[in-house]
Amino acid sequence: MYNKVMKVFAVSDLHLSGGVSDKPMDIFGESWQGYMEAVEEDWRARVGEEDVVLLAGDLSWGMHLHEALPDIERVRRLPGIKAIVRGNHDYWWSSIGKVRAALGENFYAVQNDCVRIGRLLVCGSRLWQFGQSDEDMKLLEREKQRLALSLQHMRSLRREEDSVVVMCHYPPFNVRYEDNDFTAMIAEAKADAVVYGHLHGKNTRAEIIVRKRGIPYYLTSCDLIGNKLLQILDI
Repeated sequence: MYNKVMKVFAVSDLHLSGGVSDKPMDIFGESWQGYMEAVEEDWRARVGEEDVVLLAGDLSWGMHLHEALPDIERVRRLPGIKAIVRGNHDYWWSSIGKVRAALGENFYAVQNDCVRIGRLLVCGSRLWQFGQSDEDMKLLEREKQRLALSLQHMRSLRREEDSVVVMCHYPPFNVRYEDNDFTAMIAEAKADAVVYGHLHGKNTRAEIIVRKRGIPYYLTSCDLIGNKLLQILDI
């Protein structure tokens, strides 16, 4: 199945609302009008069945798993193999067993572990905002432990020919892109790329691609990348 060149794409913050009725995204501005139709058109034009699309969180506004099912199904019908990490608005994400059962075949969830898709290893964690409150610091420490578990699993699976992508929802650095424990862990793991989301809106000032210690970090929030997938690797 994986003998051909595999293209790896990423997108995040789709904020679908197929199972709820009060979360239209077009109220947030012109870039959100017909955005998912634009994403799907680009997706179908560029992604083959053996390619991979990484979804860096905030897939659905559904509060419960049954409310997210229409959104999961909408994405599942699109070409390619998918992998997802939880975002801060993915309240529907319950136990990992239930999530994986709902996602079905060729749609992977990353949580405290690493998934293999051919020669691609996908690991990561949700992360959290770099605030100064005690609660922020507590959550950041918990996410550091989760990322460590995921990277540890990745190392146990890694072969010489593998490519590694770290996928998270929150940016793994502050607004000044300063190094920290997360970027140090990613560098030590010798990741090939990092994808993240969470930042979006017309007033967002952020670079789509930054490099830290030679590793490209890709911001993949759909509105900031023109409602198209961002290709990050050919493997």
